[in-house]
Amino acid sequence: MALAYVELAELLYVNSADTLKYLCEKAVVICEKALLGNPTISEKKSLQFSLASAYNNIAFIYQGHGEIEKSLELNNKSLELFEEIEYVFGIANSLNNIGYIYDNQGDIPKALSAYHKSLKLLEKIDDKRGVAYSLTNLASLYNSQGDKARALSCFLKSIKLHKEVGDKAGEASATVNVGAFYSANGDLVEALRYCNRSLELYEELGHLSGIASSLYSIGLVYKAQGDLPTSLEYQLRSLEINKQLDFKIGWASSLLTISELQLQMGLINESLENGVKSLAIGKEYGYPNVIKNASKLLSNIYEKQGKGSLALEMYRLSIEMSDSMNNESTQKATIKQQAKYEYEKQKVLDDAAHDKLLAIEQEEKEKQQILTVATAGGLGLVVLFLFFVFNRLRVTKKQKQVIEKQKQEVELQKVAVEKTHAELEERNKEITDSIQYAKRIQSAILPPPKVVKEYLKESFILYKPKDIVAGDFYWLEQVVPADTNGLDAQKVLFAAADCTGHGVPGAMVSVVCNNALNRSVREHGLTDPGQILDKTREIVIAEFAKSDEEVKDGMDIALCCLEGTTLKYAGAHNPLWIIRKGELLETKANKQPIGQFDNPEPYITHAIELQKGDSVYIFSDGYADQFGGEKGKKLKTANFKKLLLSIQDKSMEVQHQLINKSFEDWRGNLEQLDDVCVIGVRI
Repeated sequence: MALAYVELAELLYVNSADTLKYLCEKAVVICEKALLGNPTISEKKSLQFSLASAYNNIAFIYQGHGEIEKSLELNNKSLELFEEIEYVFGIANSLNNIGYIYDNQGDIPKALSAYHKSLKLLEKIDDKRGVAYSLTNLASLYNSQGDKARALSCFLKSIKLHKEVGDKAGEASATVNVGAFYSANGDLVEALRYCNRSLELYEELGHLSGIASSLYSIGLVYKAQGDLPTSLEYQLRSLEINKQLDFKIGWASSLLTISELQLQMGLINESLENGVKSLAIGKEYGYPNVIKNASKLLSNIYEKQGKGSLALEMYRLSIEMSDSMNNESTQKATIKQQAKYEYEKQKVLDDAAHDKLLAIEQEEKEKQQILTVATAGGLGLVVLFLFFVFNRLRVTKKQKQVIEKQKQEVELQKVAVEKTHAELEERNKEITDSIQYAKRIQSAILPPPKVVKEYLKESFILYKPKDIVAGDFYWLEQVVPADTNGLDAQKVLFAAADCTGHGVPGAMVSVVCNNALNRSVREHGLTDPGQILDKTREIVIAEFAKSDEEVKDGMDIALCCLEGTTLKYAGAHNPLWIIRKGELLETKANKQPIGQFDNPEPYITHAIELQKGDSVYIFSDGYADQFGGEKGKKLKTANFKKLLLSIQDKSMEVQHQLINKSFEDWRGNLEQLDDVCVIGVRI
């Protein structure tokens, strides 16, 4: 349950920071409570993994809100848990987060140490995506220290790795950093090209914080070109998004740049107001670079206003912050850290100190055990004495208690009935509210109709959960091949999936299966339907294997990849139907589910060259299995085929309405048997 909350949070984090924090805090409560019990070794390891992941996500929110100490504390907790369960990727990720915090605070030695340790671990496990993010962090740090050549090399390597693994968010992050690099070094044409590309990628993903970052960088390029009004327009757009996300460092940076632009445009009062706001945020949340630049800007403004003492005060603050960020020990640390990734000598010392602490702790535990036994013995005697006194009092008051008991019984029964009724109502409300919230979350996981229509223009999706939430779900992912530079060719993956069960249990399974599909495409870069289903089955089995109990849940699915007029299909139980010129062509699926199965075989990918006017249908079994009609029998597949053949002269929108009406007419007053999902696409 805790892991499901964390996975839901990560699916929804891009535009919903509050949801991320809420779901992860729920996971923390579940994990911490379960760890206080007596879990098995495997259960404990699974709980520690979920708890560490939740800490990591909450730390990200605190960092964005400027609560740096809380963020650092939670990242360190996450690091300790990942180290305890020896999860290398988690250790590397926590180190990267810690390094980023130190980097923003201007503590370069600690930042470099954390970054290099993380990079070494990720290279060891050959995690290209993780290595790409580490290279981006190192590049930003090298750039801030003036090592331009090494910074650009790291940025370009990062972009290349992100493209290899199909990670658009990572590619966008590295791309905007390259744009900022070229801008800072005077190549404004290249700067604008890279920054606009990053904005396109972030807008495709709907990634608000990334959009804000790209807008900010584009504004800086226009500023460098001397186009101050256009630059101000982009900075104001970036500021609004950072305010919406409550992202303090972005907020402060946007205010500072807006203040600089307003000063150049002669808007002295507006410039002063925004400069003061930027400095206040920098001081409150400990951003040395913001403090340095804001105080330097305010010194210039006060000088123009003839306020000499205030100008001098701000100038001194700027010099003080500059000195603290670029002192001699910082520069030496940069050279030393670049020469190597690890510190074996220090590790030996740390291990020795750790062993000594363990010995002291063991000695203290033995002393505590002796004290506990002695205390328990004394308390035992006290309990016996109190029991004797209580027994004597009970005998003397027995008659009075009997009378009082008879008098109160009726009143107690009345109160108990009222309390039980109230508790049942409250529990019913809590359960209903939770399921309604789960429905909103599941709806957020499904691709929005606007996105579906963007990539499948002539299409419909009939989606009818049996209960509030469903085990069926539909899925869509658009992939741009790396060798096309993201300009023309594209592959559109879409699927209709039917997970074990329906209602809340089915919805929980659907979260795991949906996440497995996403990981197969986004992390492993797969686009062949058969290979995607093979990898999805592997991930689903691995997730359920974390439980000590045998879990046989999984899903049936029909998965398609459409590239131009070429359709590739693979299925687990669910077939593909193509209707061409009044004839229905069926491609059968593998008779094995996505989940545990004896003697599993690789899923077969079928390639079909479509013709203009072809209609493609994939679906779960809920439609054909529905009971209804005059005799209360199943609709069956044959009748479903007849229905589709009879409406081929209609548009896809009208087909959607007719298929839904036919289902409801057949069902009549009978209960819906199962979740229903039908997808139709016309070429």
